[in-house]
Amino acid sequence: MSKNVVVIGGGTGLSVLLRGLKTFPVNITAIVTVADDGGSSGILRKELDIPPPGDVRNVLTALAEVEPLVEELFQHRFENGSGLSGHSLGNLLLAGMTSITGDFHQGIVAVSRVLNVRGTVLPAANQSIVLHAEMEDGSIVTGESKIPKARKPIKRVFLTPEVIEPLPESLEAIKNADLIVLGPGSLYTSVLPNLLVPGIVEAIRASQARKMYICNAMTQLGETDGYSASDHLNGLISHCGPHLVDDILINGSIISQNVRARYEEEIAFPVTVDHERLQDMGVNIICDDFVLEQDGQLRHNAKMVSEAILRSGSLDVPLT
Repeated sequence: MSKNVVVIGGGTGLSVLLRGLKTFPVNITAIVTVADDGGSSGILRKELDIPPPGDVRNVLTALAEVEPLVEELFQHRFENGSGLSGHSLGNLLLAGMTSITGDFHQGIVAVSRVLNVRGTVLPAANQSIVLHAEMEDGSIVTGESKIPKARKPIKRVFLTPEVIEPLPESLEAIKNADLIVLGPGSLYTSVLPNLLVPGIVEAIRASQARKMYICNAMTQLGETDGYSASDHLNGLISHCGPHLVDDILINGSIISQNVRARYEEEIAFPVTVDHERLQDMGVNIICDDFVLEQDGQLRHNAKMVSEAILRSGSLDVPLT
């Protein structure tokens, strides 16, 4: 019987991981953030009063098993036209399916069938949510896309509206999981928005699954400036309480000077692996050469990371 792996996050990193994970014989459920408010997603969210489809679109594409041309079509972004410019076709299709079915989750289910998705994609909540950040100086910044731009140290993030209903299917997937993975993705704007949805953290704690956090390889300007691996973990702890995860996976490879220089232009630096502090926090450290350099950018090595998390989760899954 196949094992159940639940991956919770958003952003590019999550999609990269899922492309690797779907090559292994496991049942995948991706729980995806719906806090995005920028670009095409932000426009559709505002004009149609639906959850933002962008992160969901990327995850659907990563898990799709279709001809490359269909995948390219789903990700195609229009560049011309006063109304269409900036919108991706996948976002529009998700918005259309939401209108047809009357429900964002059911819209995702319908598009999943069209794309022959390998796994299940669930929104963290079946409604639009707004992410806010309280900064260390006491100011409040509203909107996922605006938080990093404030370039202030973040004290905490929180959601509105006050009443947010978790998707029952998400809670059920967490309950039945054999392995739960948080990340990769931006700590405050991709990972934590999922965990702040009422019921999600409680379900993770109640689950018998092993829990793992995949830490970003680089710091992010306006979000995790100067953060070490333990600082990332502390960000989770300060919002969700201690002992949420059993393992932390972090890159330990040396990044080339050329790539480092490129990231330094964005004021981003490699995340330090502070082993002693992590050990004091009671987590198992999984550290290896987990990133690839591609066209001057860093990406998690999807195959290596997938093998590492499946091995750590003690899942009886063939890894070759």
